[in-house]
Amino acid sequence: MSTRQDGVPGAPVRSRDDLVAWLAEGVKPREDWHIGTEHEKFVFHTGELTPVPYEGERSISALMKALIARFDWEPIIEGGKIIALRRADGVPGATISLEPGGQFELSGSPVGTLHETAEETQDHFHEVLSVGEALGIGFLGLGFSPKWTLAETPRMPKERYGIMTRYMPKVGKRGLDMMYRTATIQVNLDFSSEADMVKKLRVSLALQPIATALFASSPFTEGRLNGFKSMRGEVWRDTDPARTGMLPFAFEPGMGFERYVDYALEVPMYFVYRSGRYVDVAGASFRDFMEGRLPGLPGELPTLEDWSDHLTTLFPEVRLKRFLEMRGADGGPWQRICALAALWVGLLYDQAALDAAWSLVADWTEEEREGLRAAVPRSALATPFRTTTVREIARQALWIARTGLRSRRRINAASQDESIYLGPLDEVVASGETLADELIARFEGPWHGDIDHVFEEYAF
Repeated sequence: MSTRQDGVPGAPVRSRDDLVAWLAEGVKPREDWHIGTEHEKFVFHTGELTPVPYEGERSISALMKALIARFDWEPIIEGGKIIALRRADGVPGATISLEPGGQFELSGSPVGTLHETAEETQDHFHEVLSVGEALGIGFLGLGFSPKWTLAETPRMPKERYGIMTRYMPKVGKRGLDMMYRTATIQVNLDFSSEADMVKKLRVSLALQPIATALFASSPFTEGRLNGFKSMRGEVWRDTDPARTGMLPFAFEPGMGFERYVDYALEVPMYFVYRSGRYVDVAGASFRDFMEGRLPGLPGELPTLEDWSDHLTTLFPEVRLKRFLEMRGADGGPWQRICALAALWVGLLYDQAALDAAWSLVADWTEEEREGLRAAVPRSALATPFRTTTVREIARQALWIARTGLRSRRRINAASQDESIYLGPLDEVVASGETLADELIARFEGPWHGDIDHVFEEYAF
């Protein structure tokens, strides 16, 4: 989740048109399109296999201080505590932030090719693993915390998380699990026009359950099998329905920036950031904010930074800001981080591939899209769809993505194009087995039901 910092106050919001214009400023010519990749990891003590607290000798704060000391990071402070890291001035703009339960997240720099994504990811793991080893701290890429209860999971000292923690139980049964016990990989991509945004949004929403199936890696809860292959995906189905889901309105005539603004205005707020503090306004309306009638801040009017903050608290399967965020994948090993980026870049960044992907999903109904989202967390690639299965849909999507990546012709020093990063997904589709299936087989077989083996065999 985003980390707010004090700065020059943003421009005031005078009307709904200002909100629409803010989104529209995301339009970029094709030559300026970039790829942004974010990935979260669970952090654990390598000896005890316990979660890592914020404070202490072997802690999240110690980990961040070591990264500052050894590598090119600077602290972001809130309430006197380090809650995120940023690169020094002049260094590409990656950040490291903390999710509510201590999940360690890299929000990568906007880069031009998947080869740069791979290099950035390798560099990140070189840094965190070398620092973590000295502290007895390891990192695990799965979609749901495999061992610890919610009560055992530490809480990070970020004010916005406190506000969300108080609010979540009022609007869904699994909101706290989402915050504290899930981890994901996300990919952020650009668009060239409002029409291009709409087409990409529709394609990626429809195919998001296919990504959930391909990247399913969360079959464990509290040391036992939970009956799902993507518990993360299932948790999101009962997390504040006002701000999650498949955005059915996106497929209706007239979809565009204005329609997304109208949707966002209806989603209740969490907070307003003022003078270095987060003011709890959970459940209030941004419309009331625009009229100076916000409870707790009477007469206060929003800025465009407040609008940007509000958009970060919407959690649909694909989120629109000044770019599109693909949000449907479980966390996973580093090769899958690059694979997710490759899947979406291949589908969305070549026009012929985008057209083919739209042809694949154009006649899917709202009921079918919702049905996929509901079924995939349990059955992943085996989920039936019409006369076929999600595995076969994934096979077609991968073929389109590979064609798109080859058409881009972004070549590395070894004369390879970006399609090389689809390899892990090719293996999943060829075998019909996700990482979740592999984990289940290990748990029921050589692990003899002992979840501790997952930290030994699947840590980064």
